[in-house]
Amino acid sequence: MTRKSMLAIGIISVSVVVLAGTAISAQDKYSLKSPSGIAFSDFRGYEDWAVVSSARTDEVLKVIVANPTMIKAYKAGVPGNGQPFPEGSKIAKLQWSFKKSTEATFVVDVPDAPTQAFVIEKDSKRFPATGGWGYALFNHDVATGMMTADEAKADCGHVCHVAVKSKDYIFHPYQKR
Repeated sequence: MTRKSMLAIGIISVSVVVLAGTAISAQDKYSLKSPSGIAFSDFRGYEDWAVVSSARTDEVLKVIVANPTMIKAYKAGVPGNGQPFPEGSKIAKLQWSFKKSTEATFVVDVPDAPTQAFVIEKDSKRFPATGGWGYALFNHDVATGMMTADEAKADCGHVCHVAVKSKDYIFHPYQKR
C-alpha cells in the first residue's frame, strides 16, 4: 500500500468514528423516562396527534394534542356525557416561549423556543392513586436543544387537576371546529 492510500484510509476511518460518535451522543428524546415511570416513548407520534385546544399564559403558548383514542372519546362526548376517558388515552401539552411576529401585518404572538412537554396518560392499573392518570414533565433546554425528564415527580398534575375531577381530571375541552 502506498503512503497516500494509508493516509486516505486513516482519514476515512477517523471520519467514520467521529460521525458514529456524534450519532451515538445525539439525544434520543424517546429514551427519556420520568420519575413517575412515564417514558417519553409512550408518546411516540405525538407530533401528528390532533389538536384539542390551545392556551396562553403570560409566559408561554401551549398547544394541547391528544392521541386517536382520546380524540375518539372527545368526539363521542367525553367527559361532558359523564363518561370517563378510556384506558390508553394520552394527551400532551406542548409549550413554547413566544415573541411578536416580525412578518405579520398585525400584532400577533408566535412560538419562539420550545420550553416543555407536559404529558398525561390514562392507565388505571399503573396510576390508581391519581384517578387513573399518570403525569410527567419533560423540559427543553433551549441552549443545548436537549430534553430532560423533570426530576420532580409530576404528581402535581393530579393535585392541580382535582379542580376538574368531574371532567375526568382534564382541563381542556375539545374545541369546536
